[in-house]
Amino acid sequence: QVHVVESGGGLVQPGGSLRLSCAASGSVSDIYSTAWYRQAPGKEREFVAAITSGSVTNYLDSVKGRFTISRDNAKNTVYLQMNSLKPEDTAVYYCNARTTLMAFWGQGTQVTVSS
Repeated sequence: QVHVVESGGGLVQPGGSLRLSCAASGSVSDIYSTAWYRQAPGKEREFVAAITSGSVTNYLDSVKGRFTISRDNAKNTVYLQMNSLKPEDTAVYYCNARTTLMAFWGQGTQVTVSS
């Protein structure tokens, strides 16, 4: 079993920055990929970014060049640095940790981009 907890969300003005954190506990050595998803009101949950245990990354086209996913293995934490935020980035952001058997979701953290 893996448990993930997100933090770092909040209210930010357009053009601002936030850093989200996803802290994992439990069988963390079984995790081969960690991803961020987001869900805006009235919309389906969508993939934002992912990083593998080998630090290979992948991004949603609309966040490329603005968002950076990274990992700190010593802290069992994956980060999502979000720069140049836009109102359309407003959503609940969820962390997803995958093992060969299951995917584990966190409770989400709200990001609101508004002036």
